[in-house]
Amino acid sequence: MAGNLPLRIKSIQQLLQLKGLPDTKHPLISVLNIAELKELPKPVDIVATTDCYFIGMSRFARACVKMKYGQQEYDFDKGVMNFIAPGQVFSFNADQVEEMNRSGWMLLLHPDFLWNHPLSLKIRQCEFFDYSVNEALFLSDSEEQTIHGLFKNIEQEYSTNIDKFSQGIIIPLIESLLGYSERFYQRQFITRKITHHGIVRQLEALLEKAFSQEALEENGIPTVKDISSQLNISPNYLSGLLKTLTGSSTQQHIQDKIIERAKERLMMTDLSVNEIAFELGFEYPQSFSKLFKTKMNISPLVFRKTSRF
Repeated sequence: MAGNLPLRIKSIQQLLQLKGLPDTKHPLISVLNIAELKELPKPVDIVATTDCYFIGMSRFARACVKMKYGQQEYDFDKGVMNFIAPGQVFSFNADQVEEMNRSGWMLLLHPDFLWNHPLSLKIRQCEFFDYSVNEALFLSDSEEQTIHGLFKNIEQEYSTNIDKFSQGIIIPLIESLLGYSERFYQRQFITRKITHHGIVRQLEALLEKAFSQEALEENGIPTVKDISSQLNISPNYLSGLLKTLTGSSTQQHIQDKIIERAKERLMMTDLSVNEIAFELGFEYPQSFSKLFKTKMNISPLVFRKTSRF
């Protein structure tokens, strides 16, 4: 691998060979039942990107780290799902491989398998493919059985002779797999609420600090990427979590903080609307006025007139 660039894995077969796994029966899709492998995947230490989708479910011993999931500890000893989309960077760390229960599934899917099917668009809209690997989906026993059944059905069709009917049978099963994954992620946002409410508190503290006068002058208005990076959470996961717990996305939280600060300045100072806009980090005052009117249904000037005695 030249320099620090990740290894690009262009095909399913290339990834399987890299991990010492059996050859694929179809160039655009591969399904592996870990329990039925004669040997576990070969330990390799790489940073890579692939042209394919990866959907995996594994059962880990508590101390085991098969893929690099960051620093977050697992709070389930049961099934763990993770998702990788084409172009995303992921890593395998050979030094972290420990004893693993021999069960789980791997589905490798090239986008061309979904060619001319509505799922080719829908899969790109699944936000959990943009979650960081430390934001894996932790399954309850019943959820794990549901996912296991879907993988099993996909494998049964994949293991038969591939024919003109295979795609039409396998794609709805993959669609169901994604649908259940979305449902279980929404459940996870709620059932892991102790951890997630802690994140909401951290978010509020970060926004309070980011909207101090000194921070605004130095850094401008914080972005969703800025905030999620400081929380060590991917932007999509943070917004999904916040929508579930608070009903508002990260961007809406940022905008609410802008309006809160703007209302204070409009009521407590004689600064002009333009001066307040610049103070809040807006390059163009018109953008500030438009946001304020969208949120408050009145202009900043009308708010000032009606809010003062």
